Parts: sequence; structure tokens; C-alpha cells
Amino acid sequence: MQLFPTLWQHIQHWISDGHATLALSLIWTMYLLLVAMWIVLQRRAPVATLSWLLAMAALPVVGVLVYFVFGPRRFQRLRLKRLRIQRKTRMRRSLVHLRAKAPQAPERLQQLVRLASSVSLPLCTAQRVELLVGGADTFDAIVQAIAQAQHHVHLEYYIFEPDTTGQRLLAALTERASAGVQVRLLVDALGSKRLARRHYQALLDAGGEVALFHPPRLGRRIRPVINFRTHRKIVVIDGVYGFTGGVNITDEEDKREHPNAYHDIHIALQGPVVGWLQHVFLEDWAYALDYQGHSLPQDFAHLLPQQPNGPYVAQILASGPDNTLEAIHRVLVAAIHAAHQRLWLATPYFVPTEAAMLALTNAALRGVDVRVLVPQRSDSRLVSAAARSYFDELLAAGVRVFEYQGRMLHAKTMVVDDMLGMVGTANFDNRSFRLNYEVCAVVYGPLFTQQLAQQFEQDLQRSCQVVHHGRPQPLHQRLAEGLARLFSPLL
Repeated sequence: MQLFPTLWQHIQHWISDGHATLALSLIWTMYLLLVAMWIVLQRRAPVATLSWLLAMAALPVVGVLVYFVFGPRRFQRLRLKRLRIQRKTRMRRSLVHLRAKAPQAPERLQQLVRLASSVSLPLCTAQRVELLVGGADTFDAIVQAIAQAQHHVHLEYYIFEPDTTGQRLLAALTERASAGVQVRLLVDALGSKRLARRHYQALLDAGGEVALFHPPRLGRRIRPVINFRTHRKIVVIDGVYGFTGGVNITDEEDKREHPNAYHDIHIALQGPVVGWLQHVFLEDWAYALDYQGHSLPQDFAHLLPQQPNGPYVAQILASGPDNTLEAIHRVLVAAIHAAHQRLWLATPYFVPTEAAMLALTNAALRGVDVRVLVPQRSDSRLVSAAARSYFDELLAAGVRVFEYQGRMLHAKTMVVDDMLGMVGTANFDNRSFRLNYEVCAVVYGPLFTQQLAQQFEQDLQRSCQVVHHGRPQPLHQRLAEGLARLFSPLL
């Protein structure tokens, strides 16, 4: 104002002459135009763009700050940071031998595999693939594998609770760290907010390392941003053995500790494909180190050892907000389109995108046996209501919908014909497809696919089929489901 005293005096006189309302209207209009140009130039989805424009109009100044801190701008800053971390490491160069040994994709699925390799990681092989059903078997297998570790143990989890199960894992990790094994534990700051330093101090004292993914700036007791979390569950031991799937480290996943434990599915891997699972962990670890001071691992000969090919053709899919290609989302939709005989999907949170919903209904309409298995009783009433709002459309197209009874279904699996079986961390919703870091293991061929299909059929025996298209519902239930569906993009 001091730079333009004359102009400011004219404005003051103009406002004092009764033009205050007009002046505010002009300022408001200019604000909206500038903000609209700024947001439109981001080229986001139309719904997201309109939502932010409405927020800016309703909350001037405050809306701009929220957009800059929590909106797409933060998303872009995280992506740039991730790319910077990737350039600093020599990981990608150390994985050349895995790319060189990539096997031939099954003929019928070559285009699908090419898509998956283009948006995520290359095709590989595995010497052993084992389906682990339930948290009890999964925890026993992980603890046994940790006990055999000679060089390193890497873990990445969304939920790591300091309960009986968590303490058991921490004790196993501490024992290996005391023996000179390199132990690195990466946990999400939101999902594992109850895991305090006192719980893993013994591990630190033994030489282990613990890092938080996206820790809050104001203390862990204050909830950090709910988006951009690592929802991954990864265990890698000596670069040879790997685990991933739906099972978190918590008593709620172990029927020995909790009578109504989640019904969940995990997968154990051995062989070259574990190198790509290791790659996902190491990038996440390097990314998290930007917040905390830990040494960046560089001994890639031990971290990514060369291994002979195995009989299984497999692939690791990784996706997250750092990659706009939405790898898991794309591959899931493409796999549904590729199905000829059957498409069986199990997911605890079913809030499909428009593309995914169209793919499911199209598959059923062209005669594919499409089955969707969801929990009858979820741990989120809002998500359950949103999921049920899609049932009538699915049933009308011929999709068979089943609700798992008794316990919470937490498995995330998919079976396509006899050629593809997928086990991973990604739910069938927008949050997993676009907002969180996820990982899935895909195994091609009938050997594993049949095993996963048999497990799916066993789960159907504990389920109830939803049979009523246009099912009669009270008004309050229909209204609740309709309102929940409005929030689908945010769930």
C-alpha cells in the first residue's frame, strides 16, 4: 500500500462513497477467477476439480491453504520427493539381472502381462509359492522364517500393534538383531500409532532400525493425514523369502488370541520374484529415511541375491500416489476384461470405481461366472453401506454377490479363469487404487490359481448369497446407502 499511496487513496474514497459492496464483489470475482484458473490448470478429474472450486468459494483464503497443504499440490510434492529418492539409490541398476531373466508370459495373457510390466514391475519366476490362510498360520510361518535369517530381515506394515502378536514378532526380530542380522522395520505412522518407542527399544538396543512412514509433524497422538499411507504388508528375509497379503500384525488376525479374528489370506514366496518385493520395500525405506536419520542400505549383492528360476511365473504389482498410472487399478480392470470363464473376487471393502464397476458387470453380461465375496459385518458401517448400494446393479447384470458370515472377511484375492491368482494388500476401492501405497503378488498358471479357487469355494460355504434384485428395503436403509455412496470417492 505504501508503494501505491495514490491508488490506495482512490480506492478508499471510492469505498467511502458507497461502493463497498461493489468493491467486495469485484475482489471476490477476481479471487474466484484466479483460483479457478489455478485449479483447472492442474487437470484433475472433473468431480475433484468442481469439489475444490466449491470449497474455495465457500472458504476464501482458508480454502487455498487447505488446498496447498492437503490437496493435489501436496500429492505432487510427495511424488517429486519419491523420484528424488529413487535417483539417489543404485537399486534399479542392481535389478538388471532380474529383468534379463524375465520369463515368457502365458500366451493368452501376454497383453495383460505387458500392461502390468509397463505400469509396474517386470514378470519374474518363483521357486515356491504357498497360500497361507488365517493369521495364525501366517504369523507362525513368518516367525519361523525370521529365525532362519542370516543377513537381513525387512518388514513393512500398515498396522503393527504392540499386543501379544506384535510382541512375539518384536522378540523374534530382537533375537536376530542381537545375532548380527540387519533388521529394518518400517511402519505406517497412522496405522501403527499405538506402537511407541518403548515397545521396540530392545530392538533398537540390539542394533535394529525402525522408521515411520509419513509421521505427523505435531506428535503421533495427533492423527496425521489419512491419505498417502503405506497400506503394504511386506516381509523379506535374506532377499530369498518373501511374504505379502492382507494380514496385519495384530491379535485381531490370530484366532488363538481373538475368538472372532479376521479371516485373511497371505502368500509366501521364494525365488527371484522376492527381489521385486525387496525393491518395493527398499524404495519405501529410502523414502521414509528422508524424515529420519538411518543409514541407506547399499549392499545390494546380499539384498538382491541372484537366484535360479522356478516353475511359477509370478509378478509383483506396486502402486501408490507417486505413480499416476494406478498400476493395481489398471491391472485389476484389465484382468476382469480378460476373463473368459470365471472371475472370483474377495475384498473386505467394495467401493468400486466407475471403470471397475463397468468391467464387472460387462464380464457377467458376456457370460463370465462373476462372484464377489464381501463381509456381512465390516469394521466400517459407512463402507458396508456404500458397498451394498452397488448390489442391485451387480445382481441385475448377473454378478453373484456373497456375504461372508460370522467373522470379518479381510482377504484381498482374485481368481481369473485357471490362469491368474492374485493375493495382495489392495482393497477394491478408490483409497487403495489411488490414495495409498499398495502391493500385490500375481501368480500365473493353473497350479496356484486352482489352489486359490479352492480356498474361495471354501469361503463361499461360510457365506450367504445375496439373491434379491431390487430387494425391499426400508426407507432409512436406502437413504443411508445412498448417502454413503456419495462419499465413495473418499472411502
